[in-house]
Amino acid sequence: MTSMTAARPRQTGHPGYNLTKPREAATAQDARRLARVALAAWGLDDDAATAALVLSELVANAVRHAWGPSVRIAVDLPTADRVRLAVVDRAARRRPELRVPAPGDTTGRGLLLVEECADRWGYDLLGSVTAPWGKRVWAELKVNR
Repeated sequence: MTSMTAARPRQTGHPGYNLTKPREAATAQDARRLARVALAAWGLDDDAATAALVLSELVANAVRHAWGPSVRIAVDLPTADRVRLAVVDRAARRRPELRVPAPGDTTGRGLLLVEECADRWGYDLLGSVTAPWGKRVWAELKVNR
């Protein structure tokens, strides 16, 4: 399998970067780097650490709960005061679910972090209504300019 190793800036529309990587744990590091680089390019360094954390949690969920060989990671600036972070995977039927883990659980806190850090988050099914091929899990951060 061939995977893209360099982030591509969006050619049209609002500013953004995307990256396709293998669906594996190491991809979270690439997601954090992409978030930091994109926010630095937009002069939003103060929000880069939060964006990196949120995006790496979205990637970790896709690695753990989705299937398929790869994920697409996106960092967009749809408005001057909002950053949108997203991960696309091929598991349309495995939808994100916010839950509260038991005190001894070693997993299950990722979406709680996303909920705490993001202004809002959710998911969109991709493909047709009757036969979606995947989903985009996203989070939006309100940023300070």
